[in-house]
Amino acid sequence: MSELRAEAVKTADDARRVIVSLCKRFYEQGWVSGTGGGISIRVGNHVYMAPSGLQKEMIQPEWIYELDLDGMVISGPPADHGFTVSQCRPLFLEAMKQRAAFAVIHSHSRHAVVAAALAEHMGAAHIALTRLEMLKGLQGVGFADLHQVPVIDNTAHECDLADSLRAAIEKNPGVHAVVVKRHGMYVWGDDWLAAKRHAECYDELFAQWIEFARLKIPL
Repeated sequence: MSELRAEAVKTADDARRVIVSLCKRFYEQGWVSGTGGGISIRVGNHVYMAPSGLQKEMIQPEWIYELDLDGMVISGPPADHGFTVSQCRPLFLEAMKQRAAFAVIHSHSRHAVVAAALAEHMGAAHIALTRLEMLKGLQGVGFADLHQVPVIDNTAHECDLADSLRAAIEKNPGVHAVVVKRHGMYVWGDDWLAAKRHAECYDELFAQWIEFARLKIPL
């Protein structure tokens, strides 16, 4: 796996390198298995994201698409590769717009999927987290805070999630993620390090929340 260094992304090459490295790392964590999941990074007024329908651990830097902030493709892999830009494009861009985020991760985290199903079973529209140490890994969140992560319905086509994602972000200003039922989650940050940290913290928090619920221990 290519080396992943804790440094700022300043250039297009930086963005491509980090996307490739994170895709490989998240594949090992089971978050982007098959062709699922994705990552997008913004550099200035340009946005970089991987192609759709490819196994993420195999992606090469030269396959990464470059777009403007309106989602128009500036450059990408050669046409004869048969690639298309990520189906997550409108959702990545929506999170960047609504939260001024510079990195967005789409994870197919098993813990997020199960937590959303359990919340739905309980009749809740949020996954309610509190008094868990990992909350302190989320920007602006403390141990004793009630942190409610919104859960939205899935759709047949990923691009059709944009409106409900936008609404969930607008209604929940303190969160850094939206969970999609039976699908996964979208999580963002001020930079790729923050987005990575948030994705890891939410995954662990959801795992703990599921276990507390299984044992019938109230948070």
